[in-house]
Amino acid sequence: MNLFKTLACGLSLVAAVACGGDNDCKKECNGGDCATKCTKNECMEKSECKKNAAIENIMSRRSIRNYKQQAVPREVLNQIMECGVNAPNALNRQSWEVRIVDNPELQAQIKEAMMATGNERAAGCFYNAPVWVFIAQDSAFPFAAYDCGLMAENMMLAANAMGVGSVCLGSPVFMIKESPMKDAVLEKLGFSEGYELCLCISMGYPEGETPEAKPRDLNKVKFVD
Repeated sequence: MNLFKTLACGLSLVAAVACGGDNDCKKECNGGDCATKCTKNECMEKSECKKNAAIENIMSRRSIRNYKQQAVPREVLNQIMECGVNAPNALNRQSWEVRIVDNPELQAQIKEAMMATGNERAAGCFYNAPVWVFIAQDSAFPFAAYDCGLMAENMMLAANAMGVGSVCLGSPVFMIKESPMKDAVLEKLGFSEGYELCLCISMGYPEGETPEAKPRDLNKVKFVD
């Protein structure tokens, strides 16, 4: 598996290939804007090409809440996870565990457990995504929550680069923990002792138009002299 060629120069934060000749550059960049820039400069500005791809990937990612009923190949999911576990993390403790659920029968069992809480949002909480990702943190490590957040962002950016939509979810965590069927769900997920469920991500191929970005307030960012 060649992960970096799969993500190269497309829209990936983790792209790290070097353009060779003119034809190679066109091939690696898949004929997009990046290819035009690389071709024009005879591949001499590959760092600019990668920078543009990384920024475009970050700025184009959206939280997707409408998915096609189309399976995501496990090869694609493995590539997304490889990007996830390469996120920065404290002391390289990698204080996370991940369980990917793409089995509809198991998904139905988890949803049943969530609905047992009486929460009306439980039925549609995962937005009918074909893939549910559960992340647990090492409860004994004080930086585990940060590590899991960084890993989740890497995963969602990598997914976006590969045409897979995602949305980060907290509600399933609370519903599972509050469910009278909690123990059965957690046993099925099989996290190691000492690991606590902290985050979920829905994934799948987006259906319909991509949502517009919501306004962001750059006034919250200030330079301190």
